[in-house]
Amino acid sequence: MKKEFTNQWALILGGSSGLGLATAHKLAAHGMNICIVHRTRKSNMAALNRELKKMKDTGVEVIDFNKDALKEATIKIVLGSIPKNNCKLLLHSIAKGSLKTMQAAQLNMLSITDLDITLHGMATSWYEWTQALIAKEIFTENARNIAFTSEGNTRVWPGYGAVSAAKATLEALMRQMAVELAPLNITTNCIQAGTTLTPSFKLIPGSETLTEQAKKRSPFNRLTAPEDVANSVYLLCKNEANWINGTVLTVDGGESLQ
Repeated sequence: MKKEFTNQWALILGGSSGLGLATAHKLAAHGMNICIVHRTRKSNMAALNRELKKMKDTGVEVIDFNKDALKEATIKIVLGSIPKNNCKLLLHSIAKGSLKTMQAAQLNMLSITDLDITLHGMATSWYEWTQALIAKEIFTENARNIAFTSEGNTRVWPGYGAVSAAKATLEALMRQMAVELAPLNITTNCIQAGTTLTPSFKLIPGSETLTEQAKKRSPFNRLTAPEDVANSVYLLCKNEANWINGTVLTVDGGESLQ
């Protein structure tokens, strides 16, 4: 397989499972060094280490940090490990948010604190990391800045209010960064993945029902796979995608059309 990203790094925030992990495997297979920031329980580390070894076996450098990506200290430690002018891709794949409802009669009601935590975890932390990479001169020339959004940015699902608000914020930041960071030769985009059976998706109340609905809506009668989304990130990293900036790329096989 052609190693087209030699001596370049992908920094993936939230890459221990799901879309982030699939993307790490895809890019490693094409020669990109991988840095993953994640929060993984001790009981799950053996499985993650096996995945990291698979990437290393392709001949790339792989480093990981089992730390909270939302803390400023973590940003400093991670960026100190990536050579200057070597980060081709910053991928935001953090799925830390509240799934509480807004019904005041319930004890588990969504609070303003829940909203703040979700907005930072799933939206404004992307901007924070982006600015840190710029300040430390970590991005390469012609870099990619990508975050994952979802159809829930405009749809209403029970308990999805905080995440929906975060995704809307994420896309607003994307549009602004696409314009304001263009002079730095950084393109900024979001990828709207279709319904994918990731660990974070399974936590959504009623995820089983959403899964069945998604299969029926899909023209191909199947869910989106993490590898489908990883392929789209890979495509956006190629030189042929240099002119794609400020867009939400829908990767769902047509699910959202129905």
